[in-house]
Amino acid sequence: MIYMMEEMQEENDALVQHPDYQTEIEKILRSNLTPKHMRDSVMAYHENDIAATLDSLDDSGRERLYRILDTETLANVLEYSEFLEEHIGKLSMRKRVEILSQFEVSTAVEVLRSMPKADRLTVLDLLDEEIRHEIVLLSSFDEDEIGSKMSTNYISISAGLGVREAMRELICQAADNDNISTIYVVDDDETLVGAIDLKNLIIARENTPIETITMTSYPYVYVNEQIDACIERIKGYSEDTIPVLDVNHKLKGVLTSQTLTQLVGDALEEDYAKLAGLSAEEDLEEPLTRSVKKRLPWLLVLFVLGLFVSGVVGIFEKVVAELAIVVSFQSLVLGMSGNVGTQSLAVTIRVLMDDQFSRKQKWTLVFKEARIGLVNGVILGGLSFVLIGSYLWLVRSQPMGFAFSISLCTALALMISMVLSGVAGTIVPIIFKKVHIDPAVASGPLITTINDLVAIVSYYGLAWWLLLNVLQL
Repeated sequence: MIYMMEEMQEENDALVQHPDYQTEIEKILRSNLTPKHMRDSVMAYHENDIAATLDSLDDSGRERLYRILDTETLANVLEYSEFLEEHIGKLSMRKRVEILSQFEVSTAVEVLRSMPKADRLTVLDLLDEEIRHEIVLLSSFDEDEIGSKMSTNYISISAGLGVREAMRELICQAADNDNISTIYVVDDDETLVGAIDLKNLIIARENTPIETITMTSYPYVYVNEQIDACIERIKGYSEDTIPVLDVNHKLKGVLTSQTLTQLVGDALEEDYAKLAGLSAEEDLEEPLTRSVKKRLPWLLVLFVLGLFVSGVVGIFEKVVAELAIVVSFQSLVLGMSGNVGTQSLAVTIRVLMDDQFSRKQKWTLVFKEARIGLVNGVILGGLSFVLIGSYLWLVRSQPMGFAFSISLCTALALMISMVLSGVAGTIVPIIFKKVHIDPAVASGPLITTINDLVAIVSYYGLAWWLLLNVLQL
């Protein structure tokens, strides 16, 4: 019976196991198929799977893949690659120009920025004039500005057109632009009027005025806005594209859903890096010196704070000397304090993403976190009072009064530090936000160090006052 069950489990595992597309594609490239049949076989796979295979191939394997794929397909494959710039850098100058001409302009700009200046200028000279103009436009924006991420792949029609003329214009522009799910309506000087959903245009009757199907309340951003600021504002919308305007409200480009997804992911990676005490995210190939520069500034800040915490511990040297047993439960108080502070920090940073969060709501959040810390502190403090007291009395054979005095001190310190840590984890990022510093830099390491200080003062302060002065142990 057991054998049959194991056999059935193995069959189920085999059913859910994903096919190894990478190995399959490599076998095709190593085969003796003619170029046409090899291309048709490879093209049966998704570009993402081909890109993953490309990243693992040796130089000869890549050359074979490059030869059998047409320029458009190769460009689509390369856009999925994690080593895009590296692959482009190994291509001939002619091939680079052909591939870059097929890319989204924003992707082409990123690739060009990674090239040596001489190669970049050569490629720009060889590109089609229209593409070069679009690349120069996007390159004029800083990397932190949303204009550097926009695409010029969109459909726009004039506000005065009828439905039949609008459809004709859509068909004409769709030959060069494939982002057709949303059509943007502009006036004579390219100022954005609104947007039309493709479905609404298709089902509209011929004599329907174009303005009646135009959405005039539609999200948009400006080319010079900082990426972090505008992404927080528009990421809640489920539109396929978001229009990008210049200072005169003229339509200059769009943010595609793919770009928005990437930007949100980049923002999450950056916030994650900050929560780890880094100034920016790292990757595996990053040089040692750059990684050190990202980590060292915050480590120096935490080092100074750590020295201060150590100095505070030194103030309570008398407590440790007379009641060495209190050191045994120090890690419990510090650990729980740090956990509570980190939880409050995570909640607060998430809430502060909403720029409409009022002062009253901030104070409500502070009091809420304090109450949560108090309730949790009472529960865990009561638990620690019973367990630590029982441990010292029954296991360590300490006098009952002494044992439960130590556990009472630990329980009170735990409760106080959890309340204060919850408040600190909320107030610190709010203060950072107020002085225009990214609250994510109030990271785990920083909050943990602050909470260590809170826990040390609470625990040893109580031990000094309650155990040595009041109870005179």
